[in-house]
Amino acid sequence: MDQPVTMQAVAQVRLHHMLDKAIMENLSDSVDRSQKLNIAIFLLYYFPHRTGLTLHVQSMAEEMVRRGHDVTVVTARYSNELPRDESTHNGVRIVRLWAPIKLSRGMIMPAFPWAAYFAMRQADVVSIHTPMLETALVSLIALIAGVNVIATHHGDLVLPNGLINRFIRGTMFMLYKFMAQRAARLTAYSRDYAENSYYLKPFLDKVIPNYPPVEIPEPDQAAAAEMRRSWQKADGPIIGYAGRFVEEKRPDLAIRAMETVLKKYPDARLVFAGEYDIPYEGTWQVQQPLVKQYGDTLKFLGLLKDRQALANFYAACDVIILPSDTECFALVQVEAMLCGTPMVMSNIPGGRVPVKETGMGELAEQGNAQSFGEALVKVLDNPEKYIKSREEIESVFSFKKTMDTYESLFYTYARSQRG
Repeated sequence: MDQPVTMQAVAQVRLHHMLDKAIMENLSDSVDRSQKLNIAIFLLYYFPHRTGLTLHVQSMAEEMVRRGHDVTVVTARYSNELPRDESTHNGVRIVRLWAPIKLSRGMIMPAFPWAAYFAMRQADVVSIHTPMLETALVSLIALIAGVNVIATHHGDLVLPNGLINRFIRGTMFMLYKFMAQRAARLTAYSRDYAENSYYLKPFLDKVIPNYPPVEIPEPDQAAAAEMRRSWQKADGPIIGYAGRFVEEKRPDLAIRAMETVLKKYPDARLVFAGEYDIPYEGTWQVQQPLVKQYGDTLKFLGLLKDRQALANFYAACDVIILPSDTECFALVQVEAMLCGTPMVMSNIPGGRVPVKETGMGELAEQGNAQSFGEALVKVLDNPEKYIKSREEIESVFSFKKTMDTYESLFYTYARSQRG
């Protein structure tokens, strides 16, 4: 069964938003905003790597530069094609460190302690983005350098069951806990996610919810219409999936949901935009029998690197499905909504927030393909019910408000504010 978005749930989310805004206003009342800040940012992957996390940090870093601040990003040189040591992109100084040891998505950077210390000695405030293996080390070096840490948590580490994975989860959480106990503030994508996160829940008194920054151009309707014509079977609806073809995003559920959709809409197609044959993941290979079973009902576009092409993709679809088992927010949802396309999303903490806030979509039971299929049919049957204007979505998920919150936190806890 699909999960209804009740007025009570919407009201509760908005009440939390008002309370969090009041907390931020109290924090920044006495802050001197006349000074340019030096902000040091630490994360594993950065531009040109494209995930929700890296886009989030890139948007924040470049906006702080536009506001007149100096920003240095310390990250891994995950590809030999990238500049070896330092470069500048859109005003952001990037320090990429040699990473000879790779552990799945993780990397070990031998020069990290020294690079981090030198960056922090010049910084007024440190921004770290977790999960990250160096979390505790960043906190320790910041303590030595005498600078505050503001941590943005981008999602709990969720791994399959097993002794080794339990050890990894436990170790990563202990490293995070060391940092969180010493951090000035923690930011989360939403209050809903923070209250259900095993990382954030023990530290709720330090958490400031802050919606992620979302930027996407307005779609080119003519180009979107051409895309749609190239995918469509007869006049059937187009269901979109935007994201990597990896286990935690549950692309298999999106495909299985088509069994229910095809009963009502036999010419429907499911179009995937995102990386799918990812060597270190293996999900694409595992799901090949399912992919072949649905044949030409499915279409795979690969990664759309151009933001305009992505906007056109959203506009070409009737609805976007995101059946993730874990998702602290998912930028895809707001991007799609800004392009006029409703969502069907898992009813999970954090992930359900955009649909609850806007009413622009339906929630489905986590892990239940039939529930997703029924929710898709519900949206396809009555699309006008779910359409909101771009202005309405921007009023809820405001890029400026998100950046104002970050800047207020950076000013509040900057070295210079401590006298």
